[in-house]
Amino acid sequence: MKDIHYVCKGAICKCAFGSAPDTLEVKSQQKDYFNDNGEEKLVVTTKELGQTFTNNTFGSCAKMNNKPCKVMLTEWQEPWEKVTLSNGGKAVLETSTATCPIGGSGCVRITYHGQTAAVTAQNLTRGDDDFLVELNPFINIKEIIYPIQDGFLDHIKL
Repeated sequence: MKDIHYVCKGAICKCAFGSAPDTLEVKSQQKDYFNDNGEEKLVVTTKELGQTFTNNTFGSCAKMNNKPCKVMLTEWQEPWEKVTLSNGGKAVLETSTATCPIGGSGCVRITYHGQTAAVTAQNLTRGDDDFLVELNPFINIKEIIYPIQDGFLDHIKL
């Protein structure tokens, strides 16, 4: 599954027949998170059905003569089947699509999965010093790494 991301809260979706994207929310569970210590990045599962977007619209709908869209997801296709999450759903992948009763099967696609890369203390302690300095020449990597290795800092944010 290399280079395919799981989808989390904040992902951006677009309908093939809509004029605007909308941001995906997670309303079906509050337990499963990605990479942020359980603060923001809830996992999107196949249980995110109905009106599960910030604005619940993809703008005007070409299938309805450009009348306003009212998002109503009825199914997710091609999730990650190998894991069942706490709400009984499967994790949605950035390659998954969703069904709308107006647009049909697969009309809703994910344009941004919602995950963001972040440097952690573990990245700094395991990284090559010369490479890290090349990435950011304005920091003294030795001043950051030695306090981390000695346990003075639990985590840092750059």
